[in-house]
Amino acid sequence: MADTKREIERKYESDESGLPDLTGVAGVAAVIDKGLAELDATYYDTADTRLAAASITLRRRTGGSDAGWHLKFPVGPGVRDEIQAPLSGTLPRALAGLVRSRVRETELIPVVRLCSARDVRHLVDADGRLLAEVSVDAVRAERLTEGGGSAQWTEIEVELADGGDPAFLDKVEKRLRKAGVRPSASASKLARAMRETAPRKKRREEKRREEKRASTPETAGDHVLAYLRAQRDAIVELDPAVRRDVYDSVHRMRVATRRMRGAFRTYGRVLDRTVTDPVGDELKWLAGELGVDRDQEVLTERLTAALDELPRTLTSGPVRTRLRTWSHARRGGSRRRLIAVLDGKRYLALLDTLDALIADPPLLEAAGGKPEKVIGKAVRKDFSKVSALVEEALGLPSGHDRDVPLHEARKKAKRTRYSAESAVLALGDPASALLKSMKSLQNLLGDHQDSVMTREALRELARQAHAAGESAFTYGLLYGREEQRAAADEAELPGLWEAVTERAAGRLI
Repeated sequence: MADTKREIERKYESDESGLPDLTGVAGVAAVIDKGLAELDATYYDTADTRLAAASITLRRRTGGSDAGWHLKFPVGPGVRDEIQAPLSGTLPRALAGLVRSRVRETELIPVVRLCSARDVRHLVDADGRLLAEVSVDAVRAERLTEGGGSAQWTEIEVELADGGDPAFLDKVEKRLRKAGVRPSASASKLARAMRETAPRKKRREEKRREEKRASTPETAGDHVLAYLRAQRDAIVELDPAVRRDVYDSVHRMRVATRRMRGAFRTYGRVLDRTVTDPVGDELKWLAGELGVDRDQEVLTERLTAALDELPRTLTSGPVRTRLRTWSHARRGGSRRRLIAVLDGKRYLALLDTLDALIADPPLLEAAGGKPEKVIGKAVRKDFSKVSALVEEALGLPSGHDRDVPLHEARKKAKRTRYSAESAVLALGDPASALLKSMKSLQNLLGDHQDSVMTREALRELARQAHAAGESAFTYGLLYGREEQRAAADEAELPGLWEAVTERAAGRLI
C-alpha cells in the first residue's frame, strides 16, 4: 500500500553558523528541538538517469520517522507529490508502475547514496500546532556508478506542515535572508549530488544537451519537431497521474496523443507519412483506450449537472442511485482495462517508437523551408476542410443527417486548432487568432456532440429503469432538455461561423 502527500518545502545554503534564531518569525510561538536523526538513503535510476532528468526521485531510506520507499514527482517550484511505501528489500509494485513510462524495460540501479545527519526543529504556534519543520542537514553524497565521486555540504530545509499556508514559508524566508542565508541553487539533494559527483565528461555532455534544448527553432522542421517533442513529453509525464487517477489527467494525455497524430497528418510535407502513419495508428489506438474512461467521465458529469438543475418534484424514482450504479459499473471496468493497457507491451513499444522517431525524424525536403511558408500552407489546408464540413452541415435539416457532418466538423476543427497551436511560434498573431476561433467552434460543436451522446445514455438508463419497474419520467424530461440544448447550439452556429470567416479573411487563411 502506498500513501501520497503534497510536499511543500524550500532549501537554503548553510555554513558553520547553523540555523539562525527563528523565534522572531510572525506566528511562531516556540521553536522545539526534536533532536538529531541519522538518515541513509539510496537513490535509484536507470544507467542513463532518466528519472533525474525529469526531476523525479526514487529512494529507499532508513532512519527518521518515515523510513521506506519514497517516490517524488515535481508539481511546481518547491512543490512535489511524494508517494510513500513501506520499507522492503525490493521496489514495491505500486511505485514501479508509476515510473514505467520512463524506465520501461530498463533496469533500475542504485546511483547515489546520501547519508544525512539531520538536526530537526519544529515551529509551532500559540496552540502548539505545527507550522513547519526546519532541519539543518549535514549531507555526504557518494556516486555509486562507475567514475563517480563524492561530495559534502550542509543545507537548511524548511517543510510546510500538512495543510499549512504556503505564505508562512515567505515569513520564514524573510527571517533567514535577514540572517544572511540564501536559497539553494539546487531543487533537491539528489540534483546537487548528481551534479557534484558526476564525472567531468558527463557534466560536459549534460551542458551540451541543455544548450541544444534551449536553441531557437529556425526551419519548418525545427518547429514541427519541437511541437512533437512537447507532446511526447506530455504523454510520458502524464502516465503516472493517469495511474493515480488524478483529475483530468486522462483527458490531457488523450489530447497529447491527438495533437501528435494531428501534427503527423497536417505536416505531411515535412515528415514522411509512410513512416508516421503507422505511428499515428498506434496513437489512435491509445487515444481510444484513454477515451473509454474519459467519455464516461464527461457523460456522468453532464448528467449529474442536469439532475442538479431539476426541482425535486421532477425527479421520479431512484434516478441518482441508478446513475451512480451505471457510471461505476462502466468506469470500474474501464479503469482496470486502462491500467492493463499502460502496463502492456504495445504501449511501451509505442513510447520507444516515439523516442526513436524524434531522435531520428523522417524529414522531407520541405522541412528545410521557411516556417511561415510551409507551416502557413499546412494550416490553411486544415481550415479549408473545416469550412467545407460546416457549410455542408448548415445546408442540411436538423436531425441525424446534420449530426454526422457536425461531428466530423468538430473533429476537423479540433485538428485545425492543434495545427494553429503548433504554428503560433512560427506565424505569430494570425495563428493565435485562428487558434481562438477554432477553440470557440470546437466548444460549440463539442457541446452539440455531447448532447447527442447524452441522449443515447439517457435512452439506455430509461430502458434499465423500465425493466426494473421504475419510472422513466425523469429520463424523458432530461432527454427533452438535451434536444433543446442541441437546437440552441445549431441556432448559434451560423453567427459563430460568420464571425470566424470574417476574422480569417485577409489574415492567415
